[in-house]
Amino acid sequence: MFSSNKNILAAALTSVLLVACSNQQHAQNNEKILWDFESDAYQSILKVENGMAKELNQDGNQQLLINFDSKDNHVSGFEFHSEKGWNWQDQGHFAFALDIGNSNAASIHVYATVKDKQGKTHNRSFVIPEQSQQTYFIELKGPDLDVETGIRSNPPSWQSDYVPVIWRWGSKNLNLAEIVSIKFSIRGVLEDKSITVDNARLIYPKAIDNNYLTHLVDKFGQSTRVDFVNKIDSEEQLRQISEQEQKTLTMRNFADRSQFNGWKDGPKLKATGFYRTEKYQGKWTLVDPQGYLFFSNGIANVRLANTSTITGYDFDHSLIKAREEGDLTPEDSLGLNRAPKIAWPTREVTSELRANMFSWLPAQTDPLADNFGYRREVHTGAIERGETFSFYRANLQRKYQTRDEEKLMKKWRETTVKRMQSWGFTSFGNWIDTGYYDMQNYPYFANGWIIGDFKTVSSGNDYWSPLPDPFDPVFKQRTDITVKQIASEVKNSPWCVGVFIDNEKSWGMMGSTENQYGIVINTLSRHANESPTKQAFMTHLKAKYTNIAALNKAWSSQMADWSELEKGVELDDFSQGMIDDFAQLLTLYAEQYFKVVKQSVATHMPNHLYMGARFADWGMTPEIRSAAAKYADVVSYNYYKEGINEDFWGFLADIDKPSIIGEFHNGAIDSGLLNPGLIHASSQADRGKKYKEYMLSVIDNPYLVGAHWFQYIDSPLTGRAYDGENYNVGFVSVTDIPYKPLVEAAKEVNKQIYPRRFAN
Repeated sequence: MFSSNKNILAAALTSVLLVACSNQQHAQNNEKILWDFESDAYQSILKVENGMAKELNQDGNQQLLINFDSKDNHVSGFEFHSEKGWNWQDQGHFAFALDIGNSNAASIHVYATVKDKQGKTHNRSFVIPEQSQQTYFIELKGPDLDVETGIRSNPPSWQSDYVPVIWRWGSKNLNLAEIVSIKFSIRGVLEDKSITVDNARLIYPKAIDNNYLTHLVDKFGQSTRVDFVNKIDSEEQLRQISEQEQKTLTMRNFADRSQFNGWKDGPKLKATGFYRTEKYQGKWTLVDPQGYLFFSNGIANVRLANTSTITGYDFDHSLIKAREEGDLTPEDSLGLNRAPKIAWPTREVTSELRANMFSWLPAQTDPLADNFGYRREVHTGAIERGETFSFYRANLQRKYQTRDEEKLMKKWRETTVKRMQSWGFTSFGNWIDTGYYDMQNYPYFANGWIIGDFKTVSSGNDYWSPLPDPFDPVFKQRTDITVKQIASEVKNSPWCVGVFIDNEKSWGMMGSTENQYGIVINTLSRHANESPTKQAFMTHLKAKYTNIAALNKAWSSQMADWSELEKGVELDDFSQGMIDDFAQLLTLYAEQYFKVVKQSVATHMPNHLYMGARFADWGMTPEIRSAAAKYADVVSYNYYKEGINEDFWGFLADIDKPSIIGEFHNGAIDSGLLNPGLIHASSQADRGKKYKEYMLSVIDNPYLVGAHWFQYIDSPLTGRAYDGENYNVGFVSVTDIPYKPLVEAAKEVNKQIYPRRFAN
């Protein structure tokens, strides 16, 4: 609640005087105060969602205390809002800044969104450390916003005493003449949060660092600018740390584990020789091949595929021609390797910006040149294709002192399995190097993507790619090819828990009819001759409605005949009858997709669980979830928040199906990396704390049968080659050194998985 019993005119006059005083205080820092909360004038622009703001006077300084009802609400926050908008287009290089205090014992991950009148959004995030008071700024105009670096979050370009808020997504360049809102929100947390805010203002850089993108990376792939625990200075140090770690590792599971990492000390259910699901004492669970209760806590993406970064170099067209003619080795997990059949083609700089980020890259004659590769195309980045380099793999060569591929990968895999067992994990997660399949000593999940020249549909988002048209016969053919390939890799192994097919497709988003039913709306706009899904929709509607007049009545539309709908219609005025049919058509589409995949898995991998398509929390709808639950053995979700919040996850009770978290993580910048990841922690110690909180919320949920951390290895500092992700989200660093606070947290959680979930 706000205190607002003062005279409005007096408050306005007081505000002018106090702002003038505040401006004098901040003038020496070249700052412009917007709202300092010394009067009630700010109330007309401040909105609080699922929380309460009140004025707080400390030592003569008035600020706002904002208490968030975040435990019981998936989203809470506050925003400064103006229908008219603020005109900041003549400010030069500037940022919006805010003083924020956190007196709690827990850090707070915060999302920041700036919006202009045209609806474009500029989205960032940051962490407020526990028991801290700092100033945070959102750069809104500056040279960094106009350059594509191929890194998700660049190093700071400003010389400033304040904390920059990290870039996430959206538009980097808004209409600065009409900024209508600046919003700060908290999402998916397990406890109520509170902060203090003060001195909303515009700030300007003391100076711009023109070399902020130069020589970021040392020869080990580490930051050249930040010191941190276990930063490597020599190959000898790298090997010494490795040798010390090897002495602590074992090849033994925790004492309460079965051969397949089920709960040996618990009840023994029906054994089938493979993993399966069962509801036991009101809780969904996996059951291992020997019949023991099994909970899957694992690490995903244990492979070298995402360890490469774009170097800024490329080659003449003879490289591409030679590859197409078969004179080069095929693309492997690192990219396109050098081949002995032809001379290495001319190498040239295609991006000086990227090339200058590295203080060292090996010469072509250096043994470490084995770790160069090639990417033919990228999802996002500074250049469309080019040479790559894996510092992580180079560090493995340094550590194990071998260039022999087979020996190197054998040593890496053996060490990784020892770590998983010593740390108490029960399985790997998704996206595992297939070499682990053949080891036949640790539970894993297989995976595959259905790709091919089948027809597609669009949800209107299509972030990674358009969606498949499951009514196209080619889709079924390609699905069978994909699953057959996975089956040939798995070889009917009892160590394979199940198989994930596809990942984070843009099925639809909640919030509006257009977003939720984009697949249906966009498909209805197409001609039936070009879309098998459109034909299926037409068949459904004709069966439901006896004639076009009946459909027009339900939809409040005026179509002349069925042929008009068959040719395609643009819909933007949605009646309730229309929305009801959209829900049925979306269900029809989704059930066809999951049915085709399920039938293929049942045919070619009958002993293994179908784990679904790993929904992103931003890209799913109730219809999609229900369709997955109808056909998948386990429904999978990638959920990057601080924990399993009941306000968001209530639908699990509705579908009543075993479910699993396919991805989650957190990270911090005290590792030397530029971006913590999708969830920010304040330090490596805080990473461990947040890990425990997330995992315990999963273990305590009766519908969730596991959770997988993404990922095993930190992203490259200069961004993974595919899309620039540069996150500190690994259990191990680029030098393959484990983060001890995170490892210790995992051990603590893993010791109590089964007693906590099943003993009570």
